[in-house]
Amino acid sequence: MKIVGVTEFGGPEALQVLEVPEPHPGPGEVRIRVHAAAVNPTDTMLREGLQGTGGKQAPHIPGMDAAGVIDEVGEGSRWSVGEEVMAIAVPRGEHRGAYVQYLIAPDESLAPIPAGTDLPTAATLPMNGLTAVQILEKLDLSPGQVLAVNGAAGTLGNYLVQLAKLAGLTVVADAADKDRELVAELGPDHIVERGDDFGRRVRELFPDGVDAVADAAVQNEAAAEAVRDGGGFATVRGWKGDPGRGITVHPIWVGEEYRSQEKLDRLRALAEDGTLTLRVAGTYPAEEAAEAHRRLEAGGTRGRLVLLF
Repeated sequence: MKIVGVTEFGGPEALQVLEVPEPHPGPGEVRIRVHAAAVNPTDTMLREGLQGTGGKQAPHIPGMDAAGVIDEVGEGSRWSVGEEVMAIAVPRGEHRGAYVQYLIAPDESLAPIPAGTDLPTAATLPMNGLTAVQILEKLDLSPGQVLAVNGAAGTLGNYLVQLAKLAGLTVVADAADKDRELVAELGPDHIVERGDDFGRRVRELFPDGVDAVADAAVQNEAAAEAVRDGGGFATVRGWKGDPGRGITVHPIWVGEEYRSQEKLDRLRALAEDGTLTLRVAGTYPAEEAAEAHRRLEAGGTRGRLVLLF
């Protein structure tokens, strides 16, 4: 089968189209004929070697989001051949990443695609949606409490704002001038200008600080400044800093959601009813994965770039 992977870590040019043997599902697993795989910042980190190898031999395969059609089922699987599904993948796990023609997935790692969406659009939801769910679960805020979200114009930020509003939270989101309309459509209660002074701008609205920050823009200390004493801070890149003032730092590891089928199916339902807005920024043939990575790293994409297999 065709995959896109790296045999040596490096820049976008390190991505290669390779042929490897076709896999087959074991008990409680399915094989997905992947048609679409979203391109995320974490994919570029794996490509560069910043995530290690997980003990796996090359080629290393990026990709944590896939959508496609089940074409084989293992013994005892509750899924059926022909179902259109979306799945989360774990590149350093047993079944590798999603930049593949055929992805083996345990039953609990997938859900039907949202009704009314196509496969490229569905591929934008699993990893970022489950990341947003985990952030809100770990911060454990109550209705009426205040959450500040930076990077709100990005895919993770989009889902965070919309899910937080669904949970009854008061939401402060950041936005550059060019993204203000997009972010406003997500429904935050307050919008502050995007920038390195995020913490200060949030405190202009809430002088004592907010109950928690979801640091989707990876601003670390600059974002933690916005949190009140004793509040919560969610970091998606393993930041090990200590903001002090009794703030609890919550590292977010979406790989822990690999078998969170019920959560993924709830995200499907929320996409179907319009609570979550799914966005595709552009599509590329799998053979042009390097160009997709270059475009992502150039910044400014709104929605996910998607590889087509």
